[in-house]
Amino acid sequence: MIEVTFAQLQGWLIAFLWPFARITAFMAASPLWGHASIPNQAKVGLAALVTVVIAPILPAMPNVPIMSWAGLGIMVEQLLIGVAIGLVMHIMFAVVQAAGEFIGLQMGLAFASFFDTSSGTNIMVLSRILYMITLLMFLALNGHLMVLEALVMSFETLPIGIGALNPNAFELLARYAGTIFASGMLLALPVVGALLIINLSLGILNRSAPQLTVFNIGFPTSLTVGLTLLMVLMTDIGRFLQQLFSQSLAFIQSLIETMAPLN
Repeated sequence: MIEVTFAQLQGWLIAFLWPFARITAFMAASPLWGHASIPNQAKVGLAALVTVVIAPILPAMPNVPIMSWAGLGIMVEQLLIGVAIGLVMHIMFAVVQAAGEFIGLQMGLAFASFFDTSSGTNIMVLSRILYMITLLMFLALNGHLMVLEALVMSFETLPIGIGALNPNAFELLARYAGTIFASGMLLALPVVGALLIINLSLGILNRSAPQLTVFNIGFPTSLTVGLTLLMVLMTDIGRFLQQLFSQSLAFIQSLIETMAPLN
């Protein structure tokens, strides 16, 4: 007859629950695994599967009871680490969405929007198209596997029960959010710059020849030139996305190392 003592049950729960909390928080915060279209049962099941697979290679767990204040602190610590890593992926995908917003406004496609269930807001169709292209490129380059590898390796740099996190890491994460505007504008700048020149030209034309109304020739011109420039932009978007993915993965490593408490 097989007997399981309380100490053995406690050890098994500790070995599973705390890594499971970090992985679940990451998947809930990341845009890929945390999408609203994915059932919650699938998210929890995938997180449990990953936890069981990596459990044998994780460092030793602290001997702290789960139902205690120290155990609650460790649980909150794991949730913060997982959410922080997931937010980096959100920022990465928000870059192309911001670029789509900038381009869509200049092309006159601000009215072409629909409700996005994942974010709970209305987004432009062009932003959604660029988002899907980025997501497919990310999967094609095995970026999801690299992020999972970085998450698993975080247990070496940030072992469970580390005690405290460096608050400078969260300031670094907040500053990294500026990438949304900087890189998004950098991607949209060729199209936005050309459309801005066209809009200025149409404004001058409207003042010099009032019979040529902007509404008759401005919108078709901006839309046609914008679509043409988007076709040109798509020929080089792969290089931009590869650089964006590399920077984001490097920042994840830097963020994990910065979270380690100062000695």
